[in-house]
Amino acid sequence: MKNELTAKRMQLALSNANMIPQELSEKSGVSKSSISQYVNGSHAPSNISSGKMGKVLGVNPLWLMGFDVDMKKSIIEDKSEELKHKKTSQYEHIIDKYLFVSTHSPDGAKIVEAVLNREWAVAKQISEQKIYIEKLKMKASAELTPSKTITYFHRIASAGSGEYLFDDMPTDLIKVKNTPESAKADFVIGVNGKSMEPDYYDGEKVFVELTSNIEIGEVGVFVRGNECFIKEYGKEGLVSKNANYPGIEPFDDGIKIVGKVIGKVTEII
Repeated sequence: MKNELTAKRMQLALSNANMIPQELSEKSGVSKSSISQYVNGSHAPSNISSGKMGKVLGVNPLWLMGFDVDMKKSIIEDKSEELKHKKTSQYEHIIDKYLFVSTHSPDGAKIVEAVLNREWAVAKQISEQKIYIEKLKMKASAELTPSKTITYFHRIASAGSGEYLFDDMPTDLIKVKNTPESAKADFVIGVNGKSMEPDYYDGEKVFVELTSNIEIGEVGVFVRGNECFIKEYGKEGLVSKNANYPGIEPFDDGIKIVGKVIGKVTEII
Protein backbone atom coordinates (compact mmCIF):
# COMPACT_ATOMS: atom_id res chain seq x y z
CA MET A 1 0.00 0.00 0.00
CA LYS A 2 2.82 2.33 0.92
CA ASN A 3 4.69 1.38 -2.26
CA GLU A 4 1.60 2.32 -4.25
CA LEU A 5 1.45 5.71 -2.53
CA THR A 6 5.15 6.27 -3.16
CA ALA A 7 4.68 5.34 -6.81
CA LYS A 8 1.92 7.92 -7.24
CA ARG A 9 4.02 10.56 -5.54
CA MET A 10 7.06 9.75 -7.67
CA GLN A 11 4.98 10.04 -10.83
CA LEU A 12 3.50 13.36 -9.66
CA ALA A 13 6.90 14.79 -8.71
CA LEU A 14 8.43 13.75 -12.04
CA SER A 15 5.50 15.29 -13.92
CA ASN A 16 5.71 18.57 -11.97
CA ALA A 17 9.45 18.74 -12.58
CA ASN A 18 8.94 17.91 -16.27
CA MET A 19 11.53 15.19 -15.89
CA ILE A 20 11.87 11.56 -17.01
CA PRO A 21 13.33 8.78 -14.81
CA GLN A 22 16.60 8.68 -16.79
CA GLU A 23 17.15 12.42 -16.23
CA LEU A 24 16.37 12.03 -12.53
CA SER A 25 18.85 9.17 -12.33
CA GLU A 26 21.59 11.24 -13.94
CA LYS A 27 21.00 14.22 -11.67
CA SER A 28 20.43 12.37 -8.40
CA GLY A 29 22.88 9.47 -8.71
CA VAL A 30 20.12 6.96 -7.99
CA SER A 31 20.16 4.09 -10.50
CA LYS A 32 17.60 4.13 -13.29
CA SER A 33 16.43 0.60 -12.39
CA SER A 34 15.75 1.67 -8.79
CA ILE A 35 13.80 4.72 -9.93
CA SER A 36 11.74 2.51 -12.27
CA GLN A 37 10.90 0.25 -9.32
CA TYR A 38 9.83 3.26 -7.24
CA VAL A 39 7.69 4.59 -10.08
CA ASN A 40 5.90 1.29 -10.73
CA GLY A 41 5.43 0.60 -7.04
CA SER A 42 7.40 -2.62 -6.77
CA HIS A 43 9.76 -1.10 -4.19
CA ALA A 44 9.79 1.90 -1.86
CA PRO A 45 12.81 4.23 -1.88
CA SER A 46 15.24 4.20 0.98
CA ASN A 47 15.86 7.27 3.08
CA ILE A 48 19.10 8.01 1.27
CA SER A 49 17.52 7.61 -2.19
CA SER A 50 14.54 9.74 -1.18
CA GLY A 51 16.89 12.46 0.01
CA LYS A 52 18.80 12.49 -3.26
CA MET A 53 15.71 12.42 -5.46
CA GLY A 54 13.82 14.92 -3.30
CA LYS A 55 16.61 17.44 -3.67
CA VAL A 56 16.53 17.16 -7.47
CA LEU A 57 12.73 17.10 -7.74
CA GLY A 58 12.29 19.93 -5.26
CA VAL A 59 10.05 17.95 -2.91
CA ASN A 60 10.18 16.83 0.69
CA PRO A 61 12.03 13.47 0.88
CA LEU A 62 9.70 12.30 3.64
CA TRP A 63 6.76 13.04 1.34
CA LEU A 64 8.32 10.72 -1.26
CA MET A 65 8.59 8.03 1.42
CA GLY A 66 4.85 8.18 2.11
CA PHE A 67 4.77 10.31 5.24
CA ASP A 68 1.81 12.64 5.74
CA VAL A 69 3.75 15.88 5.25
CA ASP A 70 3.56 18.72 2.75
CA MET A 71 4.87 17.92 -0.71
CA LYS A 72 7.01 21.03 -1.03
CA LYS A 73 7.52 22.17 2.53
CA SER A 74 10.06 20.39 4.66
CA ILE A 75 8.99 19.59 8.19
CA ILE A 76 12.04 21.42 9.42
CA GLU A 77 10.61 24.67 8.08
CA ASP A 78 9.07 27.02 10.56
CA LYS A 79 6.68 29.91 10.19
CA SER A 80 9.17 32.11 11.93
CA GLU A 81 11.57 33.76 9.50
CA GLU A 82 14.27 33.50 12.13
CA LEU A 83 14.03 29.72 12.35
CA LYS A 84 13.22 29.16 8.70
CA HIS A 85 16.68 30.21 7.49
CA LYS A 86 18.71 28.48 10.17
CA LYS A 87 20.85 25.71 8.73
CA THR A 88 20.83 23.80 12.00
CA SER A 89 17.81 23.15 14.18
CA GLN A 90 16.44 20.53 16.52
CA TYR A 91 14.29 19.19 13.68
CA GLU A 92 17.31 18.64 11.44
CA HIS A 93 19.03 16.74 14.25
CA ILE A 94 15.99 14.53 14.60
CA ILE A 95 15.95 13.82 10.88
CA ASP A 96 19.68 13.13 10.88
CA LYS A 97 19.22 10.64 13.69
CA TYR A 98 16.33 8.98 11.90
CA LEU A 99 18.32 8.68 8.67
CA PHE A 100 21.22 7.19 10.61
CA VAL A 101 18.95 4.65 12.32
CA SER A 102 17.23 3.73 9.06
CA THR A 103 20.60 3.20 7.37
CA HIS A 104 22.10 0.99 10.06
CA SER A 105 19.00 -0.49 11.69
CA PRO A 106 16.03 -0.92 9.32
CA ASP A 107 14.00 -2.59 12.06
CA GLY A 108 14.66 0.35 14.35
CA ALA A 109 13.52 2.73 11.61
CA LYS A 110 10.23 0.82 11.37
CA ILE A 111 9.70 1.25 15.10
CA VAL A 112 10.44 4.99 14.88
CA GLU A 113 8.07 5.34 11.94
CA ALA A 114 5.32 3.43 13.75
CA VAL A 115 5.69 5.59 16.86
CA LEU A 116 5.79 8.77 14.78
CA ASN A 117 2.64 7.84 12.87
CA ARG A 118 0.86 6.92 16.08
CA GLU A 119 1.81 10.14 17.87
CA TRP A 120 0.99 12.20 14.78
CA ALA A 121 -2.50 10.68 14.72
CA VAL A 122 -2.95 11.42 18.43
CA ALA A 123 -1.70 15.00 18.06
CA LYS A 124 -3.97 15.57 15.06
CA GLN A 125 -6.96 14.28 17.02
CA ILE A 126 -6.13 16.56 19.96
CA SER A 127 -5.77 19.53 17.61
CA GLU A 128 -9.11 18.80 15.96
CA GLN A 129 -10.77 18.41 19.36
CA LYS A 130 -9.41 21.79 20.50
CA ILE A 131 -10.73 23.48 17.35
CA TYR A 132 -14.12 21.79 17.82
CA ILE A 133 -14.30 22.83 21.48
CA GLU A 134 -13.43 26.44 20.62
CA LYS A 135 -16.19 26.49 18.01
CA LEU A 136 -18.66 25.14 20.57
CA LYS A 137 -17.58 27.80 23.08
CA MET A 138 -18.02 30.57 20.52
CA LYS A 139 -21.44 29.25 19.55
CA ALA A 140 -22.53 28.93 23.17
CA SER A 141 -21.24 32.42 23.95
CA ALA A 142 -23.21 33.86 21.05
CA GLU A 143 -26.36 32.02 22.10
CA LEU A 144 -26.04 33.09 25.74
CA THR A 145 -25.29 36.75 25.01
CA PRO A 146 -28.24 38.69 26.45
CA SER A 147 -30.01 40.67 23.77
CA LYS A 148 -33.05 42.83 23.31
CA THR A 149 -35.28 43.39 20.31
CA ILE A 150 -36.27 47.02 20.01
CA THR A 151 -38.12 49.30 17.58
CA TYR A 152 -35.90 51.40 15.33
CA PHE A 153 -37.14 54.62 13.69
CA HIS A 154 -35.02 55.46 10.64
CA ARG A 155 -33.34 58.85 10.98
CA ILE A 156 -36.49 60.81 11.73
CA ALA A 157 -35.13 62.71 14.69
CA SER A 158 -33.16 65.68 13.43
CA ALA A 159 -30.09 67.16 15.01
CA GLY A 160 -30.30 69.93 12.45
CA SER A 161 -33.21 72.03 11.27
CA GLY A 162 -35.89 69.44 11.93
CA GLU A 163 -37.50 66.44 10.32
CA TYR A 164 -41.13 65.45 10.11
CA LEU A 165 -42.39 62.84 12.53
CA PHE A 166 -45.47 60.89 11.48
CA ASP A 167 -47.51 58.41 13.49
CA ASP A 168 -47.51 55.95 10.60
CA MET A 169 -43.76 56.15 9.97
CA PRO A 170 -42.49 52.63 9.08
CA THR A 171 -40.16 51.03 11.58
CA ASP A 172 -37.81 48.08 11.86
CA LEU A 173 -37.06 45.73 14.71
CA ILE A 174 -33.37 45.40 15.52
CA LYS A 175 -31.57 43.26 18.06
CA VAL A 176 -29.04 44.96 20.35
CA LYS A 177 -26.87 43.89 23.25
CA ASN A 178 -28.62 44.00 26.58
CA THR A 179 -26.97 46.91 28.37
CA PRO A 180 -28.27 49.21 31.10
CA GLU A 181 -29.15 51.76 28.39
CA SER A 182 -30.92 49.31 26.08
CA ALA A 183 -32.81 47.81 29.04
CA LYS A 184 -34.33 51.24 29.84
CA ALA A 185 -34.89 52.29 26.22
CA ASP A 186 -38.31 52.21 24.59
CA PHE A 187 -37.04 52.66 21.04
CA VAL A 188 -34.02 53.54 18.91
CA ILE A 189 -33.95 56.56 16.64
CA GLY A 190 -31.50 57.81 14.04
CA VAL A 191 -29.71 61.16 14.12
CA ASN A 192 -30.02 63.56 11.19
CA GLY A 193 -27.77 66.56 10.84
CA LYS A 194 -24.72 67.98 12.60
CA SER A 195 -26.10 70.38 15.19
CA MET A 196 -25.31 68.03 18.11
CA GLU A 197 -21.71 67.30 17.12
CA PRO A 198 -19.39 66.31 18.64
CA ASP A 199 -21.72 64.49 21.05
CA TYR A 200 -23.96 62.96 18.39
CA TYR A 201 -23.02 62.59 14.75
CA ASP A 202 -25.18 62.34 11.68
CA GLY A 203 -26.16 58.70 11.05
CA GLU A 204 -25.65 57.50 14.61
CA LYS A 205 -28.38 55.62 16.43
CA VAL A 206 -29.46 56.47 19.98
CA PHE A 207 -31.55 54.85 22.67
CA VAL A 208 -34.58 56.85 23.77
CA GLU A 209 -36.60 56.43 26.96
CA LEU A 210 -40.19 57.70 26.73
CA THR A 211 -40.56 60.32 29.44
CA SER A 212 -41.69 63.89 29.95
CA ASN A 213 -39.24 64.39 32.80
CA ILE A 214 -35.97 65.83 31.45
CA GLU A 215 -33.53 67.82 33.55
CA ILE A 216 -31.64 70.89 32.39
CA GLY A 217 -28.53 69.79 30.49
CA GLU A 218 -29.95 66.42 29.40
CA VAL A 219 -30.48 65.53 25.73
CA GLY A 220 -33.91 64.60 24.53
CA VAL A 221 -36.16 64.06 21.54
CA PHE A 222 -38.61 66.93 21.04
CA VAL A 223 -41.41 67.71 18.61
CA ARG A 224 -42.98 70.96 17.51
CA GLY A 225 -45.87 70.38 15.19
CA ASN A 226 -44.54 67.81 12.76
CA GLU A 227 -40.89 68.70 13.36
CA CYS A 228 -38.70 66.38 15.43
CA PHE A 229 -35.39 67.34 17.05
CA ILE A 230 -32.60 65.89 19.15
CA LYS A 231 -31.44 68.78 21.34
CA GLU A 232 -30.13 69.56 24.77
CA TYR A 233 -32.79 70.76 27.19
CA GLY A 234 -31.78 74.25 28.29
CA LYS A 235 -33.20 76.88 30.64
CA GLU A 236 -34.42 79.11 27.82
CA GLY A 237 -35.01 76.55 25.10
CA LEU A 238 -33.41 73.74 23.09
CA VAL A 239 -29.64 74.00 22.71
CA SER A 240 -27.40 72.85 19.82
CA LYS A 241 -23.94 71.52 20.77
CA ASN A 242 -22.49 72.68 17.46
CA ALA A 243 -21.90 76.45 17.58
CA ASN A 244 -22.56 76.67 13.84
CA TYR A 245 -26.19 75.73 14.38
CA PRO A 246 -28.67 77.90 16.31
CA GLY A 247 -30.77 76.44 19.07
CA ILE A 248 -34.52 76.84 19.44
CA GLU A 249 -35.34 79.70 21.78
CA PRO A 250 -37.43 80.62 23.55
CA PHE A 251 -38.91 77.38 24.81
CA ASP A 252 -42.54 77.84 23.72
CA ASP A 253 -45.63 75.85 24.51
CA GLY A 254 -45.61 74.28 21.06
CA ILE A 255 -42.54 72.17 21.89
CA LYS A 256 -43.30 68.80 23.45
CA ILE A 257 -40.96 66.29 25.02
CA VAL A 258 -41.01 62.81 23.45
CA GLY A 259 -38.29 61.20 25.51
CA LYS A 260 -34.76 61.32 26.86
CA VAL A 261 -31.68 60.18 24.94
CA ILE A 262 -29.98 57.70 27.30
CA GLY A 263 -27.10 56.44 25.18
CA LYS A 264 -25.73 55.48 21.79
CA VAL A 265 -26.35 52.18 20.07
CA THR A 266 -22.81 50.82 19.79
CA GLU A 267 -23.52 47.25 18.74
CA ILE A 268 -26.32 45.66 16.76
CA ILE A 269 -26.46 41.87 16.91
